[in-house]
Amino acid sequence: QVQLVESGGGLVQPGGSLRLSCAASGNYFSIFDMGWYRQAPGKQRELVATFTPVGNTNYADSVKGRFTISGDSANNTVYLQMNSLQSEDTAVYYCAVQRFGIMYWGKGTLVTVSS
Repeated sequence: QVQLVESGGGLVQPGGSLRLSCAASGNYFSIFDMGWYRQAPGKQRELVATFTPVGNTNYADSVKGRFTISGDSANNTVYLQMNSLQSEDTAVYYCAVQRFGIMYWGKGTLVTVSS
């Protein structure tokens, strides 16, 4: 059973930082692609960043240079470091893993960027 649990969301002022964590029930990111996605109110879910088993990363243009995805194999955890947050980054952030063609999702963590 694939389980992903996100944490670290909250309220932050524009220009601030947050680090999201995704605790996985197994060491998936050493085997499968993992990623962070987000869904803002009234919008479709979109890709934020991905992390491949060989350590390659990919970012949405809107977060390049501000967000960093990384993994910790010892703790089966994937992180998303978010800096220089903007109001447009307000969304529910989801962790996901694509395992044998099936996408598995966490329940999400809310990030609100507001003064």
